[in-house]
Amino acid sequence: MWYFLRSLVLVSLCLSPSQSLAGITNGQGEQAGEVTSTSVILQSRLTNGRTLVEDDLPGMAGFALFEVSTDDAFADSTSTRILTATADHDFIVKTKVSGLESGTRYFYRVHFGTDKDRLDQTGATRSFRTNAPASSDPVSLVVVTGMNYWKYHSQTPGADKTIGYPGLVSMAALKPDYFVGTGDNVYYDSPRTLGGSKRKLTHEFARTQQQLRQKWHIQFCQQRFIDLFSDVGVYWEKDDHDHRTNDCDTQGDYQPSNRLGIDTFKEQVPITDPADPDAKTYRSHRLSKHLQIWLPEGRDYRSANNSPDGPDKVMWGKEQVAWMKKTLRRSDATWRVIISPTPLIGPDDAYKRDNHTNINGFQHEGDAFKQWLIDKGLDSNTYFVCGDRHWQYHSIAPNGLEEFSCGALVDANARAGRLPGDKKSTDPGATIRQPYVQTPKTVSGGFLRIVAEEKDAVPEIRFEFYDEQGARLYSHTPATLEP
Repeated sequence: MWYFLRSLVLVSLCLSPSQSLAGITNGQGEQAGEVTSTSVILQSRLTNGRTLVEDDLPGMAGFALFEVSTDDAFADSTSTRILTATADHDFIVKTKVSGLESGTRYFYRVHFGTDKDRLDQTGATRSFRTNAPASSDPVSLVVVTGMNYWKYHSQTPGADKTIGYPGLVSMAALKPDYFVGTGDNVYYDSPRTLGGSKRKLTHEFARTQQQLRQKWHIQFCQQRFIDLFSDVGVYWEKDDHDHRTNDCDTQGDYQPSNRLGIDTFKEQVPITDPADPDAKTYRSHRLSKHLQIWLPEGRDYRSANNSPDGPDKVMWGKEQVAWMKKTLRRSDATWRVIISPTPLIGPDDAYKRDNHTNINGFQHEGDAFKQWLIDKGLDSNTYFVCGDRHWQYHSIAPNGLEEFSCGALVDANARAGRLPGDKKSTDPGATIRQPYVQTPKTVSGGFLRIVAEEKDAVPEIRFEFYDEQGARLYSHTPATLEP
């Protein structure tokens, strides 16, 4: 009897009454990743039904292709080559589609089956919009971090939590063009299973490849993720919790290894072309005439966290910094937004040695980069956005540079921030000004929305903070300056 009831609970996590209980299907929906003006990476995962088995959604071998069109009825569509879903790649099918037109809404769907010559199953219609570097049309993106599955499910009451985080619904209601996951998208170092009335909570960290993969499956199969990703382009970054463990670097002979963390991330999300295994995970995208974003890599190239800070201690590394400087100088976008998995201004907790704000952390590299922006006159229209920190804030450094922390997505994973002047912060002298910050009385989960558009032919950018229920908490519109 207990096994039967437990099975019903597991089914409800990823299964609606109208969906098939068994057989090959696309139980995690689809994603359109790394959208450019001419290309996209499309991804799906073939699964054996939509029912969780031992807190995981089993994959299934098969074949698939993606059909793409500018028409939602798929007139004059094109199709990718047939892709093979195998256990070696977690039954994920992924391919880069090129030759697209700028600023265009594309529709796509996956066709799949167990027989290469008979792809008789068809997924729902999804869509995305290609970037429009020359267009002044409005563009918007939502930025998130801290999607802690275990904290949410263990601390949040209510039955609807089984279909995903409420913040996903709030984001979808705003109809963004793009979604940016800044890292801590999953937590390898939190309990792998939830437990129940007759199951002890398992404080088992993900160590093996199968365990790492499970963390992604159990989130992406939830209906609110599938719904949100059905109409947006997605950009992914990783941080410590979806790389190895809390505040991790590349050092240490423990599991998950640095290599496994890197490979699993590239496998589970559409971030690099599968045909290019050496592709970098730092990149920049020109979303419109007015907005260009940078997505740096903060884990793969870092020195040991406990090494002395100075010119030889790096988090981004010399090659990535050189690339950032080169692309920033070349950009003529009205606004340049660097979306970092970790903060560059803060303040943060003083005890940490994990990021560019931390004392004895990576301040030297961060300070040198920020000074370079000022020296080159790029500081006025360049903004930092960060994940990692579990509270929302808008910070202004003494040199005038500004940073927006998106905060944790869910209430259960949110906390009050370290304030300027706090002796336990990286700014005990209160040199940073914060027009907005979440305190113990105002802390909540939520996300950041960025909108770039023209109003009466004048460019405008807005940074808007929301809670997980979709209430707008704070909005900032900087004065427009010439690029």
